[in-house]
Amino acid sequence: MTKTFALDHIVINVLFDMDRAAALMSQLGFTVTPRGHHSLGSINHLMMFEGPYLELIGLPSGTDVVRRDVLESPLGVNGLVFKADDVDACLNRLRHSGLLMLDPQSFSRPVEIDDVEHLARFRTIRTAPGQFEAGRVYYCQHYTPELVWHRPWMSHPNGCAGLSELVVVSRAVEAELSRFSTAAQAGAKNRGGEIWTIELAGGFVITLMSPARYLERYGGHGVAGNGRHSFFGAIVFKTAEIGPIRSLAAAIPELRSTAGAHSLQLLIPFLNTLLEFRGDR
Repeated sequence: MTKTFALDHIVINVLFDMDRAAALMSQLGFTVTPRGHHSLGSINHLMMFEGPYLELIGLPSGTDVVRRDVLESPLGVNGLVFKADDVDACLNRLRHSGLLMLDPQSFSRPVEIDDVEHLARFRTIRTAPGQFEAGRVYYCQHYTPELVWHRPWMSHPNGCAGLSELVVVSRAVEAELSRFSTAAQAGAKNRGGEIWTIELAGGFVITLMSPARYLERYGGHGVAGNGRHSFFGAIVFKTAEIGPIRSLAAAIPELRSTAGAHSLQLLIPFLNTLLEFRGDR
């Protein structure tokens, strides 16, 4: 039986606005890791959890070393990253499944923990351009996971406990469904009314829906597709209590919010990004 992939992380592309983006996530009560500098030329901050994490990725100013795949990607949520235990085996498996894959890429970034500098190392494979209009889909092998899942970074004042869902909006849901299912190596379930879900190992869910269903779910607070036929429409977080994030968000005027009894939707206009928080009570 084919083994379903687990989610490694979700990526928000902030381009050249990293300072503002990192400050906002801190205001929202996330513990934001120190800035990382990739050997590929990008910069990042992470919001770590026990399982999959959220990454802000961007580009530094004043340098000629520019990561082209980040520069040429749209602002907002644009990275769906699966966990790879062995990149080479993963590559063979995906190519055998029919996905067009680029060759593996290795990179690193310095990480300072307890005043000692270490080197976090990664190896990734990406799907070839043109297969997923919503954004970059790739697979990441961590050689030094202890430098990423560092315990002090995994607790957040806003009470968020992790990522639970990624919403994908598509004008041709069923046509795209097979590609996402192949990428995840998982089957899809129809939830009725142009909504499908794909459950990954570990319980994270990718939800594909039509623009009409997206409008029903989020109203006027959805992200702008900007002419794309498919885009990543929302990141959903799980939290035990919705009160803390609701209070923190209320103090940030630039956000557009919609609150429910046990949920909160936050549109970040300058990032064209929608975050949804769901509480247990």
